[in-house]
Amino acid sequence: MLIKRKDNFSTKLIHAREPEKKPENALNNPIFMTSTFTFDSLEAAEAAFEFETDDYVYTRGNNPTLKILEDKMAEIENGAAGVAFSSGMGSISATLLSLLKPGDKIVAHQILYGSSYKLIKEWLRDYDIDGSLVDFNDFNKLIEAIDENTKVLYLETPANPTLEVIDIEKIAELARENDCKLVVDNTFASPYLQNPLDHGANIVVHSATKYLGGHGDLVGGVVVADSKDYAMNLKFNYLTELGSVMSPFNAWLILRGIKTLKLRMEAAQTNAQKIVDFLQAHDRVKSVNYPGLESDKAANIVKRQMVGPGAMLSFELDESVNKIREFVNSLKYFKLAVSLGDIESLIEYPFFMTHRDYDEKRLYELGISKYLLRISAGLEDTNVLIADIENNLQKL
Repeated sequence: MLIKRKDNFSTKLIHAREPEKKPENALNNPIFMTSTFTFDSLEAAEAAFEFETDDYVYTRGNNPTLKILEDKMAEIENGAAGVAFSSGMGSISATLLSLLKPGDKIVAHQILYGSSYKLIKEWLRDYDIDGSLVDFNDFNKLIEAIDENTKVLYLETPANPTLEVIDIEKIAELARENDCKLVVDNTFASPYLQNPLDHGANIVVHSATKYLGGHGDLVGGVVVADSKDYAMNLKFNYLTELGSVMSPFNAWLILRGIKTLKLRMEAAQTNAQKIVDFLQAHDRVKSVNYPGLESDKAANIVKRQMVGPGAMLSFELDESVNKIREFVNSLKYFKLAVSLGDIESLIEYPFFMTHRDYDEKRLYELGISKYLLRISAGLEDTNVLIADIENNLQKL
């Protein structure tokens, strides 16, 4: 049965965890563009350093604008606490480093964003941390991959760029049985369409650059955890030391974007669904990947786990690589870019762009071929977007 989002979600996006009274009675939160904060006395400073007060010390550790964002994200992801980072990869890297030590193992789903793949498969190995990639939808293989050294299970759902959906509750149960932490990248779905913590995940990560900001004008990352103690450790022992600190101005932009998250997600999802219908009926389209299609083996998981299928899709063209390149280069309203979740519609060529760190043979095994294109549906008029695709397919 499709999850029904509570009617007050838009209200939560706008009002949750906002200060009761803002400086000078301002409607919107001010931007605290300051690196450091002063104290009235040495005793007050000592109390702040001992966490005996909530006084701010230095923006690398805490800042009023960042804290509002962190609190709001914890509220809309139904978590205990949040931590803001300067980028999505900053949030992922710090999270994994906080959970793993030399000799440990992380098991991740085999399809990941390219930089996450490189971090887990290559970079962590320099620190004697084993990164294993398996199919999380093949439960027997996943069970075989987990051993006594496994401390983290990591996944994206929907996955980038195949839009494969993974059963969070099932993986969370396995994580608990093996005393592992489950980390879920929720960037593609956003907190509006999916809340992994509600399904048993321990930690959820976001590239706030995408749907949370929504306007392509910032870079940021957010972590929300089911434990306030863990979030405090992540913030004051990893964020502050690694230094991946979000700018207060970027936090303010994300807070502004979050207010319209529900409206933007619903509008973009409507466009995506209509584009999917068009592509499925086109004779030059070999296949379409989109969560919740009746032909999709994960359709029941989507109905149980997500509010809706989202605004991301991918498809294979039944054309030569040169023809596909020609098609991509000719599009007018779909801008060629690596990101997603903007109000503009974007198209991306994973094989040659975001997933180029994978071995070529492995990409084909995972269904990420030279014929696969990924679309992030934006908020333009649907008829304009479909006409853009149709006209350029006809030119081929």
